Amino acid sequence: MKFAKGMTILALALSAHTAFAADESVPTDSSIHVQADPALKSLLPADVVKRGYIVAGTNPNTPPTTFYKEDNKTLAGREIDIMNAVGERLGIQVQWRDTGGFDNIIPGLKTGRYDVALSNINATPARAKIIDFVGYYDASRLGIISRKDANIAPFKELADVCGKEVGAGSGTTQVTRLEDASKACEAAGKKPIKVSVFPDRPAGVQAVVSGRVPMFLGPYEGLLWQVKVIKPLTMSGEITVHDAPVSVAFPKDSALEPAVQAALNSLIKDGSYNKILDNWGIGFGAVKQAKRNQEIFQ
Repeated sequence: MKFAKGMTILALALSAHTAFAADESVPTDSSIHVQADPALKSLLPADVVKRGYIVAGTNPNTPPTTFYKEDNKTLAGREIDIMNAVGERLGIQVQWRDTGGFDNIIPGLKTGRYDVALSNINATPARAKIIDFVGYYDASRLGIISRKDANIAPFKELADVCGKEVGAGSGTTQVTRLEDASKACEAAGKKPIKVSVFPDRPAGVQAVVSGRVPMFLGPYEGLLWQVKVIKPLTMSGEITVHDAPVSVAFPKDSALEPAVQAALNSLIKDGSYNKILDNWGIGFGAVKQAKRNQEIFQ
């Protein structure tokens, strides 16, 4: 795995950042840059072109998704690289906002605070009723971390954690998945899973490190990064799921969707997209096409 330069262990691992004001632009650092395509810029809505920038919201969490670099003010990560490259291909600036929490993202989209949001957001049928999506990353692998000294035998099914305590991040699909698995445990005559919900992934990782919870469920690529930099941790569970891809999220019926989808597919076609994922050591999640809304679920 290639680690981005200039990151401390603290920045990689556990630090959470005090939320910026929702209307304050946050600086970013991109690992690659791409050329603009004037033909694609013509797809941008007139009001966005007049404004001169796209407003993107994110909940800085942990590498390699989105996080603050060691200066504690500059955003970097897979999602920053992807959306900044989309902006460059469209010939328009992307201004980033710290949403102050994952739970603030959908309300921020619905009220028009953000044009788009990227924060490891899975497209789901329930969410698709209130926001729109363009998929761009295959998140079919989830991970469960634990302390090495807990000596938990490696497993590949959530059925193996019946009767045990597992943490997950607030507002994520992992909470729902654990709750559903707990019901399946009880239906099979086993003890339910105790689901502990944390404000975000860093808080859950810290809880495992400190021994407050034995395990934490989250995106595989993020937790894989964590176990490489936090020595007490190990990956105990590797769960394969069949979720729709992680997506760029939009307000419902956003006129910006065709432009972002076209730019993503352009980046996929010319190889820039794969360079971004490979830079973060997560090329295994590459998709061949950026699909939109109901196409995602077919």
